[in-house]
Amino acid sequence: MREVRLRFSKEGRAKYISHLDINRAMARALKRADIPLWYTEGFNPHPYMSFSLPLSLGVESMCESVDIRVVGQISNEEIKNRLNSVLPEGIKIAEVYDDFRDCAEIAYSDYVYKFLFSDNNSALEKIKGVLESEQIFALKKGKKGKKRIFKETDIKPFIDRYSISLRDGFIVLNIRLLAGGDKNLNPSLLFDTIIRLINTDFEWKSISRISLLDKNYRNFR
Repeated sequence: MREVRLRFSKEGRAKYISHLDINRAMARALKRADIPLWYTEGFNPHPYMSFSLPLSLGVESMCESVDIRVVGQISNEEIKNRLNSVLPEGIKIAEVYDDFRDCAEIAYSDYVYKFLFSDNNSALEKIKGVLESEQIFALKKGKKGKKRIFKETDIKPFIDRYSISLRDGFIVLNIRLLAGGDKNLNPSLLFDTIIRLINTDFEWKSISRISLLDKNYRNFR
């Protein structure tokens, strides 16, 4: 038995597949591809799968990963080819490898946001104003007793660095956010907060996670 990591992309319509359904889709693909998996022992045996960092619904990614345990003599290239032949559209295995790091080392995520407004120049200045503020207050859902409420939370400390500009008719925001188990900013919450604070309707947007990093800004893999 050996443990391998599958690095995969999630693009196009696949960005609307939830993390739970990605788990199910990967499990079904592994079965259809006839990958010789190691199963847990006990009353209800199931194949071992461990995902690195859940992705927000509606966000694309080039750097998702899931760890599995395989038995037998199957090669990493064969695992990749078999899975890519059965995975749904928009999900593609980029690499299968043995030597990988613990997911607890993830500290940052790099994202690319693309916006389109009826007046990009005006929206760009407003977004810059939000990002340059000393505090950025997001509205996060919470509970007070049995009552659901919104709590103001300053998310500025969760932003490590960013750059923003107009490119090819779009506002493009490259931003690095805290990620991992202890501190993690949902990229969709950041988007919702920006739109609320600039009080401007957008015509189109996309969000893509392009890399995961450790605390020393080294690529996580």
